[in-house]
Amino acid sequence: MDRIVYDRMAAHDSTHWWYRARRDILADYLTRYAALPADARILEIGCGTGHNLPMLSGFGRVEAIEIDPAARAIAGERLGRPVGDAPLPALPGVERGAYDLVAVLDVVEHIEDDVAALKAMGGLLKPGGKILIAVPAHQWMWSAHDVVNHHHRRYSKATLAAAIERAGLRAKKLTYFNSLLFPLATAARLAGRMTGRDDSDDSPPPKPLNTAFETIFRLERHLVGRLPMTPGVSIVTLAEPK
Repeated sequence: MDRIVYDRMAAHDSTHWWYRARRDILADYLTRYAALPADARILEIGCGTGHNLPMLSGFGRVEAIEIDPAARAIAGERLGRPVGDAPLPALPGVERGAYDLVAVLDVVEHIEDDVAALKAMGGLLKPGGKILIAVPAHQWMWSAHDVVNHHHRRYSKATLAAAIERAGLRAKKLTYFNSLLFPLATAARLAGRMTGRDDSDDSPPPKPLNTAFETIFRLERHLVGRLPMTPGVSIVTLAEPK
Protein backbone atom coordinates (compact mmCIF):
# COMPACT_ATOMS: atom_id res chain seq x y z
CA MET A 1 0.00 0.00 0.00
CA ASP A 2 1.10 3.59 -0.48
CA ARG A 3 2.63 5.17 2.63
CA ILE A 4 -0.32 7.56 2.93
CA VAL A 5 -2.71 4.64 3.45
CA TYR A 6 -0.83 3.46 6.53
CA ASP A 7 -0.57 7.04 7.80
CA ARG A 8 -4.34 7.54 7.49
CA MET A 9 -4.97 4.18 9.14
CA ALA A 10 -2.81 5.15 12.10
CA ALA A 11 -4.54 8.52 12.39
CA HIS A 12 -8.14 7.38 12.04
CA ASP A 13 -8.54 3.68 12.90
CA SER A 14 -9.95 4.47 16.35
CA THR A 15 -12.43 7.12 15.14
CA HIS A 16 -13.45 6.34 11.55
CA TRP A 17 -16.98 4.91 11.27
CA TRP A 18 -15.86 2.07 8.99
CA TYR A 19 -13.19 0.68 11.31
CA ARG A 20 -15.31 1.04 14.44
CA ALA A 21 -18.50 -0.57 13.16
CA ARG A 22 -16.69 -3.28 11.20
CA ARG A 23 -14.89 -4.48 14.33
CA ASP A 24 -18.23 -4.92 16.12
CA ILE A 25 -19.78 -6.73 13.15
CA LEU A 26 -16.85 -9.13 12.84
CA ALA A 27 -16.82 -9.78 16.60
CA ASP A 28 -20.51 -10.78 16.53
CA TYR A 29 -19.94 -12.90 13.42
CA LEU A 30 -17.08 -14.78 15.12
CA THR A 31 -19.10 -15.25 18.29
CA ARG A 32 -21.99 -16.83 16.40
CA TYR A 33 -20.19 -18.95 13.83
CA ALA A 34 -16.50 -19.62 14.58
CA ALA A 35 -17.01 -21.96 17.59
CA LEU A 36 -13.54 -21.16 18.90
CA PRO A 37 -12.18 -22.85 22.03
CA ALA A 38 -11.78 -20.68 25.13
CA ASP A 39 -7.98 -20.75 24.82
CA ALA A 40 -7.92 -20.17 21.04
CA ARG A 41 -4.60 -19.39 19.38
CA ILE A 42 -5.21 -16.67 16.80
CA LEU A 43 -3.05 -15.14 14.07
CA GLU A 44 -3.92 -11.98 12.18
CA ILE A 45 -2.01 -11.68 8.92
CA GLY A 46 -1.68 -8.17 7.53
CA CYS A 47 -2.73 -6.51 10.77
CA GLY A 48 -1.81 -2.98 9.65
CA THR A 49 -1.63 -0.71 12.67
CA GLY A 50 -3.17 -3.40 14.88
CA HIS A 51 -6.63 -1.88 15.16
CA ASN A 52 -8.31 -5.32 15.07
CA LEU A 53 -6.04 -6.90 17.67
CA PRO A 54 -8.00 -5.85 20.79
CA MET A 55 -11.20 -7.21 19.24
CA LEU A 56 -9.54 -10.51 18.30
CA SER A 57 -7.96 -10.76 21.76
CA GLY A 58 -11.47 -11.22 23.14
CA PHE A 59 -11.42 -14.70 21.56
CA GLY A 60 -7.98 -15.95 22.67
CA ARG A 61 -4.26 -15.25 22.53
CA VAL A 62 -3.40 -13.24 19.44
CA GLU A 63 -0.25 -13.12 17.33
CA ALA A 64 0.17 -10.88 14.31
CA ILE A 65 2.08 -10.29 11.09
CA GLU A 66 2.55 -7.02 9.21
CA ILE A 67 5.12 -6.37 6.48
CA ASP A 68 5.16 -2.55 6.70
CA PRO A 69 7.77 -1.54 9.33
CA ALA A 70 6.03 1.61 10.60
CA ALA A 71 2.62 -0.03 10.87
CA ARG A 72 4.23 -3.09 12.46
CA ALA A 73 5.78 -0.93 15.19
CA ILE A 74 2.39 0.61 16.05
CA ALA A 75 0.75 -2.81 16.05
CA GLY A 76 3.44 -4.18 18.34
CA GLU A 77 2.80 -1.38 20.85
CA ARG A 78 -0.91 -2.17 20.81
CA LEU A 79 -0.36 -5.89 21.15
CA GLY A 80 2.31 -5.59 23.81
CA ARG A 81 4.71 -7.97 22.07
CA PRO A 82 6.57 -8.18 18.76
CA VAL A 83 4.67 -8.50 15.49
CA GLY A 84 6.14 -10.71 12.77
CA ASP A 85 6.94 -9.73 9.19
CA ALA A 86 6.56 -12.99 7.22
CA PRO A 87 5.07 -12.25 3.77
CA LEU A 88 2.32 -14.15 2.00
CA PRO A 89 2.12 -16.61 0.41
CA ALA A 90 5.33 -18.22 1.74
CA LEU A 91 4.89 -17.20 5.43
CA PRO A 92 8.46 -18.24 6.29
CA GLY A 93 9.00 -19.19 9.92
CA VAL A 94 5.29 -19.26 10.81
CA GLU A 95 4.32 -22.41 12.70
CA ARG A 96 2.16 -24.80 10.73
CA GLY A 97 -0.82 -26.61 12.18
CA ALA A 98 -0.83 -24.28 15.20
CA TYR A 99 -3.81 -21.89 15.01
CA ASP A 100 -7.50 -22.10 15.79
CA LEU A 101 -8.18 -18.94 13.78
CA VAL A 102 -6.30 -17.05 11.09
CA ALA A 103 -7.76 -13.61 10.32
CA VAL A 104 -7.11 -11.86 7.00
CA LEU A 105 -9.21 -8.71 6.95
CA ASP A 106 -8.94 -6.83 3.66
CA VAL A 107 -5.67 -8.59 2.88
CA VAL A 108 -6.26 -11.30 0.26
CA GLU A 109 -6.98 -8.74 -2.46
CA HIS A 110 -3.42 -7.44 -2.01
CA ILE A 111 -1.85 -10.79 -2.89
CA GLU A 112 -1.21 -11.55 -6.56
CA ASP A 113 -1.60 -15.32 -6.10
CA ASP A 114 -4.61 -15.39 -3.80
CA VAL A 115 -5.08 -19.16 -4.13
CA ALA A 116 -1.51 -19.86 -2.98
CA ALA A 117 -1.98 -17.46 -0.06
CA LEU A 118 -5.22 -19.13 1.02
CA LYS A 119 -3.65 -22.57 0.71
CA ALA A 120 -0.74 -21.45 2.91
CA MET A 121 -3.17 -20.12 5.52
CA GLY A 122 -4.98 -23.44 5.54
CA GLY A 123 -1.70 -25.09 6.44
CA LEU A 124 -1.46 -22.96 9.59
CA LEU A 125 -4.68 -24.32 11.07
CA LYS A 126 -5.16 -26.88 13.81
CA PRO A 127 -7.84 -29.53 13.16
CA GLY A 128 -11.13 -27.66 13.27
CA GLY A 129 -9.43 -24.32 12.68
CA LYS A 130 -10.90 -21.58 10.49
CA ILE A 131 -9.85 -18.57 8.44
CA LEU A 132 -11.81 -15.33 8.82
CA ILE A 133 -11.70 -13.56 5.46
CA ALA A 134 -13.01 -10.11 4.54
CA VAL A 135 -12.48 -8.62 1.07
CA PRO A 136 -13.79 -5.69 -1.00
CA ALA A 137 -16.65 -6.56 -3.34
CA HIS A 138 -17.55 -5.79 -6.97
CA GLN A 139 -14.83 -5.27 -9.57
CA TRP A 140 -16.97 -2.55 -11.18
CA MET A 141 -16.46 -0.46 -8.02
CA TRP A 142 -12.71 -0.22 -8.76
CA SER A 143 -11.45 3.28 -7.93
CA ALA A 144 -8.45 5.32 -6.85
CA HIS A 145 -8.92 3.78 -3.41
CA ASP A 146 -8.00 0.37 -4.86
CA VAL A 147 -5.00 1.83 -6.67
CA VAL A 148 -3.38 3.46 -3.61
CA ASN A 149 -4.10 0.30 -1.60
CA HIS A 150 -2.31 -1.81 -4.25
CA HIS A 151 -5.26 -4.13 -4.75
CA HIS A 152 -5.04 -6.80 -7.43
CA ARG A 153 -8.79 -7.33 -7.58
CA ARG A 154 -12.17 -6.91 -5.93
CA TYR A 155 -14.32 -10.01 -5.48
CA SER A 156 -17.79 -11.30 -6.16
CA LYS A 157 -19.18 -14.00 -3.90
CA ALA A 158 -18.58 -16.47 -6.73
CA THR A 159 -14.94 -15.52 -7.36
CA LEU A 160 -14.08 -15.57 -3.65
CA ALA A 161 -15.76 -18.96 -3.21
CA ALA A 162 -13.88 -20.27 -6.26
CA ALA A 163 -10.49 -19.11 -4.91
CA ILE A 164 -11.24 -20.73 -1.56
CA GLU A 165 -12.28 -23.97 -3.30
CA ARG A 166 -9.10 -24.02 -5.42
CA ALA A 167 -7.05 -23.63 -2.25
CA GLY A 168 -8.51 -26.86 -0.88
CA LEU A 169 -10.85 -25.09 1.53
CA ARG A 170 -14.60 -24.62 1.81
CA ALA A 171 -16.44 -21.41 2.61
CA LYS A 172 -19.06 -21.12 5.35
CA LYS A 173 -21.46 -18.25 5.98
CA LEU A 174 -20.17 -16.37 2.92
CA THR A 175 -22.12 -13.12 2.66
CA TYR A 176 -22.00 -9.49 1.68
CA PHE A 177 -21.80 -6.85 4.37
CA ASN A 178 -21.69 -3.06 4.49
CA SER A 179 -24.95 -3.38 2.57
CA LEU A 180 -27.07 -0.69 4.22
CA LEU A 181 -24.71 2.04 2.99
CA PHE A 182 -24.07 0.36 -0.37
CA PRO A 183 -26.38 2.72 -2.33
CA LEU A 184 -24.44 5.74 -1.03
CA ALA A 185 -21.11 4.09 -1.82
CA THR A 186 -22.30 3.27 -5.32
CA ALA A 187 -23.50 6.81 -5.90
CA ALA A 188 -20.18 8.22 -4.67
CA ARG A 189 -18.17 5.95 -6.99
CA LEU A 190 -20.33 6.80 -10.02
CA ALA A 191 -20.25 10.52 -9.26
CA GLY A 192 -16.47 10.39 -8.98
CA ARG A 193 -16.20 8.81 -12.42
CA MET A 194 -18.64 11.23 -14.02
CA THR A 195 -16.94 14.32 -12.58
CA GLY A 196 -13.37 13.09 -12.92
CA ARG A 197 -12.90 13.41 -9.15
CA ASP A 198 -12.09 9.83 -8.28
CA ASP A 199 -10.58 10.47 -4.85
CA SER A 200 -8.57 8.03 -2.73
CA ASP A 201 -8.97 10.07 0.47
CA ASP A 202 -10.69 7.91 3.09
CA SER A 203 -10.37 10.29 6.03
CA PRO A 204 -13.45 10.47 8.28
CA PRO A 205 -16.31 12.73 7.17
CA PRO A 206 -17.53 15.53 9.49
CA LYS A 207 -18.42 14.23 12.94
CA PRO A 208 -22.24 14.17 12.50
CA LEU A 209 -21.93 12.14 9.31
CA ASN A 210 -19.25 9.91 10.83
CA THR A 211 -21.58 9.14 13.73
CA ALA A 212 -24.55 8.52 11.43
CA PHE A 213 -22.60 6.18 9.13
CA GLU A 214 -21.21 4.27 12.11
CA THR A 215 -24.70 3.84 13.60
CA ILE A 216 -26.14 2.59 10.31
CA PHE A 217 -23.25 0.25 9.53
CA ARG A 218 -23.22 -1.19 13.07
CA LEU A 219 -26.86 -2.27 12.68
CA GLU A 220 -25.56 -5.04 10.44
CA ARG A 221 -24.04 -6.83 13.43
CA HIS A 222 -27.54 -8.23 14.02
CA LEU A 223 -27.98 -9.29 10.39
CA VAL A 224 -24.73 -10.64 8.91
CA GLY A 225 -24.88 -14.41 8.66
CA ARG A 226 -28.44 -14.54 9.98
CA LEU A 227 -30.26 -13.11 6.97
CA PRO A 228 -29.46 -13.00 3.24
CA MET A 229 -27.70 -9.66 2.74
CA THR A 230 -28.24 -7.50 -0.32
CA PRO A 231 -25.09 -6.53 -2.24
CA GLY A 232 -22.58 -4.70 -0.09
CA VAL A 233 -19.20 -3.01 -0.30
CA SER A 234 -17.50 -6.04 1.30
CA ILE A 235 -17.73 -9.82 1.62
CA VAL A 236 -17.01 -11.91 4.71
CA THR A 237 -16.69 -15.65 5.17
CA LEU A 238 -15.17 -18.36 7.33
CA ALA A 239 -13.06 -20.90 5.43
CA GLU A 240 -11.94 -24.29 6.68
CA PRO A 241 -10.10 -27.27 5.24
CA LYS A 242 -12.23 -29.83 3.41
